[in-house]
This record gives sequence, C-alpha cells and structure tokens, in this order.
Amino acid sequence: MIDRIISSSGAGSLGDEDSEIEVTLRPRDFASYIGQDRLKDNLKLAIAAAKKRGEPLDHILLYGPPGLGKTTMASVIANEMGAQIKITSGPAIERPGDLASLLTNLSDQDILFIDEIHRLHHTVEEVLYTAMEDFKLDIMIGKGPSARSLRLDLPHFTIIGATTRTGSIAAPLRDRFGMVYRLDFYTQEQIEAIIRRAAKILNVEIKPEAAKIIAQRARLTPRIANRLLKRVRDYADINGDGIIDSEISHRTLELLDIDVLGLDPVDRLLLLAIIDNYRGGPVGVETLAAITAEERATIEDMVEPYLLQIGLLERTPRGRKATVKAYTHLGKSKKTDNNQSSLI
Repeated sequence: MIDRIISSSGAGSLGDEDSEIEVTLRPRDFASYIGQDRLKDNLKLAIAAAKKRGEPLDHILLYGPPGLGKTTMASVIANEMGAQIKITSGPAIERPGDLASLLTNLSDQDILFIDEIHRLHHTVEEVLYTAMEDFKLDIMIGKGPSARSLRLDLPHFTIIGATTRTGSIAAPLRDRFGMVYRLDFYTQEQIEAIIRRAAKILNVEIKPEAAKIIAQRARLTPRIANRLLKRVRDYADINGDGIIDSEISHRTLELLDIDVLGLDPVDRLLLLAIIDNYRGGPVGVETLAAITAEERATIEDMVEPYLLQIGLLERTPRGRKATVKAYTHLGKSKKTDNNQSSLI
C-alpha cells in the first residue's frame, strides 16, 4: 500500500515518536473531546445511570471510518466510569484460549476494548457470546473421550468493540451489544478546534488562518489533522521561526502534494482513472484496485469514504462514478453522448 500522510490508519503505522505524540494528543474526558455531541450526550446518560446503580455499562459497539476517535472514545468512557481498560484487537485474539486469558484477568466493571472486532475468528466469537450475555466462560479440559466442559464465572465487565465494517460482524455478536453508535465525520470548525488544542499541547504557536488551512485539508478526520499539524510544525521549525502561519502551512501542504480539498495523489489517481479511462464511470471496484495497485479493502475503507462524503464519488449498483464536482475540481471536461466535450 502506498504510504500516505493523510492515511487514517492507526498510530501503529507511524514511527515510535509520532505514535507517542498521537497518544498524548488524545482527550481523556468528555469535556476535552471535541465533536460527536450526540454520541457524548447518550454516553453521559448511560454512564451516569450505570454509576448510580453501581453496575457496569452495557456492551458498546462503535463503528465508522478510521481515524474518527473510536479508540479515544473507549478510553474516555473508561476514564468517566473510573474503570480500568485493557486494549486488544480482533486479529490478536487467535484462539479461544487467548480470549479466556483476557477475560479471566478482568475485574468487576473493567472495560475490554477490542479494535477491529469484525476480524475475530468465528470460534472466538462463539466463546464470546456466553461471556457477554451471562458472564460465563465455557472451556474444554482434556482431549478425546476424557475431555470435559468446565464453566467459569466471570466478573461483570463491559466490552467496547470498534469496527470500520459493522456489516462484517456476525449478527449474533452484533445483537449482544446493548449500545451501537456511529461516529460521523467532523465539521471543519470542529477540526480547527482540534488543531488549536493539539498545537497548545505541542507548545507551538499557530495563527487562526493557518489552523483553517490545515483543517480544510484534514479530510474531516482528527487523526489526519493532528498528523498534518506535526508535519507543518516540522517545516516551521526548520524553515521558519517555529510559528505556524498561513504561508508556512501552504508551503508544507504543497510539499506534501495535498490539495485544497485534502486529496493526495492516490485520491486523484482513483478519480482520474474513472474519468479518463472510463468516461466518468461506472466502473467496478476490482478494476479500480488493479489500476491503482491498491487492495480493494484499502479503497473501500481508506479512500472512498471521504470522496463519498464530500461528493466527488458515487456508488451505484454498476460501480463507481465520478461526480460533476470531481470534474470541476480536477479541471476536466465531461464527454457527452455525441462525443463532444462540455466543460463542467
């Protein structure tokens, strides 16, 4: 996969220093968590009720495009509940025994956060059903004719699952989550506020117009906004006086080849392939994957969501189509049925 500065993949793909900084920038409570107001209101109510009754929260499923703060929200929930949180991911739990080890080491009201929960193996999911519903764990001891089943009592815990593909989660598992919430893309004003907050934490001065320029190119995603801010800060330290202004921001983003809508070469390659090779579409995603040398999952999870959100791309039953807005942004003309070109 092409390395992209505006990729919304997790901190694990970054260098150690960037990973540590990204964790530092994460808010720790609802007061400092910018955006997702409706989600926060619902969670505040659920947390207050759970604390009043002295019970753990219902299991929570958070879904939405990558980079919108699902892991951060899980940590905020744990902090607001005054609970311990243990973090793992679906691919890391390879066998039922791995899950059993995690669950038996939890305490009452602890939170287990499972990222990419849609990638759990089906044998692990089956063990998880009883654990989530009855707080019981069924394990097999021994092999062959002498094997026997043992049921263990588990502490009353909460599972918070995060996924970018809620449709890939098995229905029996999805139904066991008492609360299911979607995280939406942020507004530009919210992204500007996130950038100003991050700049304050990083102890760097940023001008209001510079924050606006970075926010316009951050793809409505906090993770990308923070990543761009760090790159602009680097440029300001080396080629300026350390203060981030509009000129420094423009120069850095031009160097990174990120345009005014936040598109990078991968996004433009995808749109131009549809426009130039297939007259605007429709074209199948497998064909686009071959043209761009990207995996289908990469296109669906990391490229398309933003292009769909800002109206540059359409999904149709026959494939993907470039919109009039895409033609205009790329300075392209649309060919009409009589083979004449019309400027959009």
